[in-house]
Amino acid sequence: MSAHRWEGLDEFVAVAECGNFLRAAERLRVSSSHVSRQVARLEERLQARLLYRTTRKVSLTEAGQTFFARCQRLIEERDAAFLAVGDLQGAPTGLLRMTAAVAYGERFIVPLVNEFMARHPQLRVEIELSNRTLDLVQEGFDLAIRLGRLSESRLVATRLAPRAMYLCAAPAYLERYGRPHTLSELAAHNCLIGTSDTWMLQDGGREHPFRPSGNWRCNSGQAVLDAALRGFGLCQLPDYYVLEPLRRGELVSLLEHHQPPNTAVWAVYPQRRFLSPKVGQLVQALKTGLAQRAEYQALVV
Repeated sequence: MSAHRWEGLDEFVAVAECGNFLRAAERLRVSSSHVSRQVARLEERLQARLLYRTTRKVSLTEAGQTFFARCQRLIEERDAAFLAVGDLQGAPTGLLRMTAAVAYGERFIVPLVNEFMARHPQLRVEIELSNRTLDLVQEGFDLAIRLGRLSESRLVATRLAPRAMYLCAAPAYLERYGRPHTLSELAAHNCLIGTSDTWMLQDGGREHPFRPSGNWRCNSGQAVLDAALRGFGLCQLPDYYVLEPLRRGELVSLLEHHQPPNTAVWAVYPQRRFLSPKVGQLVQALKTGLAQRAEYQALVV
């Protein structure tokens, strides 16, 4: 295959995955006019229309769908070939784009990424902290840190750390309002609501969703913890927020036999036959770094 016959493949695949020319151009770090021109030339060489274009959306034609599936495999094999020739244990280089939830990212992930960057200054990193579940493929991310349970089958996941949820309250609150002993008693208590409208518990081996209600709400785990320590009500928070207060007796763990099954902290990335060295090494650094954090070494109550 002559070199010019490869031209336009990366642009076409990016448009097909992103759904429009602008996002494809942002991913490839070129102009949208360049992407449009390369795809048009590719269609001209193939003598086939690959994309339906409207002002809002781009979709694949039947020929485009067939060509897209083959092109994805070609590009993955090409990239894998370059990786195979290079030293996979060499220093990570280039740009790595990643995303994580705001609070967890600020507290746990970004400091570890900064340590990794200090060891590998030739690497460039872009981190987007967002509580939205971003589309890694369409938005061109190499890596995301996700909390809880995973549902996206298109992504590959590596478990970084455990994540157990605790239902708890301050002793002062329990002295005033009593301690719940059954799930049915929760409705009578003031609940401090964070980012989720539903608390997951366990009853007889099955998940038991509970919709908390109360006079306080904030989309910050640290703020929920502060309100709980002040005796405002019950809270459900991940282990890394509450294990130390539980150990010190500032909070009391409730309904332990109804605690939901442990979830996890995950590193997720788009399905690729080979994981790039920069992503693989950072994921290992995050896993090692989280295991050394005091929050994950606190005694489980």
